[in-house]
Amino acid sequence: MNFVLSDILVVVSVLLCIMVLGRFMGIFPYLADSLSRLRGCFALESSLRVRQDRNLVALALVIPSFLLVWRYRLYDPALISGLDSDIRLCAVAFALTAFFLLRHLMFLILRPRYGTENFRDAHRVAYTYFIILMMSLLVIVGILTLTGMDEGTIRWVLYGVSAFIYLLFLHRCLQILSLSCNPLRTFLYLCGLEILPLSLLIVSGIVL
Repeated sequence: MNFVLSDILVVVSVLLCIMVLGRFMGIFPYLADSLSRLRGCFALESSLRVRQDRNLVALALVIPSFLLVWRYRLYDPALISGLDSDIRLCAVAFALTAFFLLRHLMFLILRPRYGTENFRDAHRVAYTYFIILMMSLLVIVGILTLTGMDEGTIRWVLYGVSAFIYLLFLHRCLQILSLSCNPLRTFLYLCGLEILPLSLLIVSGIVL
């Protein structure tokens, strides 16, 4: 029996999610608290155990994020659109990995000499919102698929939900950074840390 790459990654994703399910249940109250109030983000970051569990859960959701973006063509530049399924999946994984690495690189470049704690927390809160985003998208995909909705409509629903959660994430980053930075510096940091990497990913999806 021949298995394509996506089949293998689906099995790996399921196994990883099962392995971190207990950790996810343990951090769920912290995720909900982080979504509803700023203090919840600091409560999560202040606990080493909870923070480590959060990071492991986020890491386990990376491969599912590749599969979700690939399956519903959320990132689908013309350059790879017509390629073989496995090659297109590899290209999507490469593009998203490059995005994650660029974001981390911008964090290292822009990291200030002073007031690094809030800057670091603003960087790490992305892991929290990444989990919230992925869990939301997976649940929505499951529900809409059961209703028989066509893939094109599902794609636009996923875009809309992703944009909404991303705006919530930017708002939370803005709140954290503003605790130690003036408004101009906060805006510049936010552009460099979050908006620039995502803009490059979106532009590459349109231009290429």
